[in-house]
Amino acid sequence: MHVVTFTRSTPDTAAKVWVNEEGEVAWGDVATVVNPWDEYSLEETIVQAKQFGGESTVIAIGAELHNDALKHSMAMGIKNVLRVDAVGLDMSDSLVWSALAAGAIRKLGNVNMIILGKESVDVGTDQHNYQLARRLGWTMLSYVSAIIETDCAAGTIKVEKMLEQGKQIVSAKLPAVVSVMKGINEPRYPNFLGIRKAAKAQIPVWSASDLGVDTPAAATRALRFMNPPARDISTEIIAGADLEAKTAALVERLFEEKVL
Repeated sequence: MHVVTFTRSTPDTAAKVWVNEEGEVAWGDVATVVNPWDEYSLEETIVQAKQFGGESTVIAIGAELHNDALKHSMAMGIKNVLRVDAVGLDMSDSLVWSALAAGAIRKLGNVNMIILGKESVDVGTDQHNYQLARRLGWTMLSYVSAIIETDCAAGTIKVEKMLEQGKQIVSAKLPAVVSVMKGINEPRYPNFLGIRKAAKAQIPVWSASDLGVDTPAAATRALRFMNPPARDISTEIIAGADLEAKTAALVERLFEEKVL
């Protein structure tokens, strides 16, 4: 059983970002973190690979800044790490990302399962998960809250999926792409030995040419970002003898401001 996952470094969700004079999103020297949704896919990759005495691999696609996420993954317990360099390519375009990801999976060969986090917080989308499954021609299992059973001999997997109406149990053939939800597990913390090992690790880097991939032209291109206009905000405290009086005063003010 060879289980592969993907990860990336993203700005902390509490970090302040802005648009610089060149019209580019910037966050200065704010430290990056592992994409929060990837914590669960990394843990599940370790669990599934260990259950069958198999291999676990984590891949990052993009610039060198993603090495931090890869080393965090190794410190958690992922055995193999790999980065696909994408110089000059827009990693916010899911078609480009999925083309490189599919090329990396084909080059690795003998991969039984790909486990992904629900989405990437920096681009706010999960469409790259579906595009990867489509490019590989694999089954896509999304919103997975539990992997109930994996049968390597039969080449099948049974999972629990979260739906708006409740939960659904489905079975599928392997290989498959699985996107997991928060709560599927409790991600472990890297231990001291894992951190030391990861700090010394040399991360192999592949290029698009190594994968034999002709990356598609970006489907969309952001010409420039702009900061939202500043808003002049004032605060008014509604006074009154009791709740009823305060409510009446509030409604009157809303009518005056033509909110209602």
